[in-house]
Amino acid sequence: MEQELEQSSNSTFLSFLGRYVEDIDFTLWLYRTIVYPLVVTFLLPFVFVILIYFSSITLYIFKFHSWLLLKEIRADDVNFWKVAIKFIAAVWDAHATIYHGYEICGLEHLPKDSNGLIIYYHGAIPIDMYYFVARIYLKYDRLIYTVGDRFLFKLPGWKIIAQALKVSPGTVMSCTETLKNGNLLAISPGGVYEAQFGNNCYELLWQQRLGFAKVAIESKAPIIPMFTENLREGFRNIGLGRRFFIKLYNLTRIPFRPIYGGFPVKFRTHLGPPIYYEEGISAKQLQEKTAAAIEKLIVENQRIPGSIVGGLLDRFFEKRKIDIVVNSARQKKFKFSNKDS
Repeated sequence: MEQELEQSSNSTFLSFLGRYVEDIDFTLWLYRTIVYPLVVTFLLPFVFVILIYFSSITLYIFKFHSWLLLKEIRADDVNFWKVAIKFIAAVWDAHATIYHGYEICGLEHLPKDSNGLIIYYHGAIPIDMYYFVARIYLKYDRLIYTVGDRFLFKLPGWKIIAQALKVSPGTVMSCTETLKNGNLLAISPGGVYEAQFGNNCYELLWQQRLGFAKVAIESKAPIIPMFTENLREGFRNIGLGRRFFIKLYNLTRIPFRPIYGGFPVKFRTHLGPPIYYEEGISAKQLQEKTAAAIEKLIVENQRIPGSIVGGLLDRFFEKRKIDIVVNSARQKKFKFSNKDS
């Protein structure tokens, strides 16, 4: 009798232990396949934030302690502000090269010693513009002035970055003056709205904004269209609650829609031929002409809809071969879903 009770208790314990082990296995599987990738996907954008604040801290160091560094190297003619910007540019360019295999195509269209208005598509995060500004500064020693949204200037640490890298909210008058002084200026007509509510189909969301066109007409500066390939595959906005976030943005003008990603896809910036000033052209006509030029760059260089897998494979293979693989996978998925239905 005692032996039967002992066997019964052992089997009960083993049964409990088996269920416990199964629970551990399931928990580990859940963590590895769902929780871990999800956490990593939302943490990767913080690399971008870390770089921003690293830039801010470095610039503050150069601003308040340059005399110590100057004393160390004993050179009276060193411009430490310029050295700081070069250092920051080198950090961003290294990240661009290593993490995204960053390239620029069409550099022949960028004015080397005269003014120009760069109009670009705005991704979920304008990380391509940071890379572009850094690369151009290192290559040609020209700092591109940029227009940033007003909410940025309320962020801690942003003021010194804006001061060093010539970022401003921008008015038609101030932007015109910048161009008349012979500088390069970058503007995204879509701005934060395009960043928050665009998707991997890469439609322009300019909302009838004509400010940049007025600036180009006033300054008579050429417009250089710009688009970065796979930009929406690097960082994306969550798909849920789009209408809610649009209402929230319209009320506050602050981008609340969460971003995920940080995928090391191939980034390739394309510059189109300049759009030169034409006598008598209206702001609306120039806006439409510029939009058509950027859409042409998108159609010629971007797979639509964008594919994260395709963007990753772009690092290693030709796009045509990748598209065959991706399209084949989509067709198989489509056939499978049809069978299920």
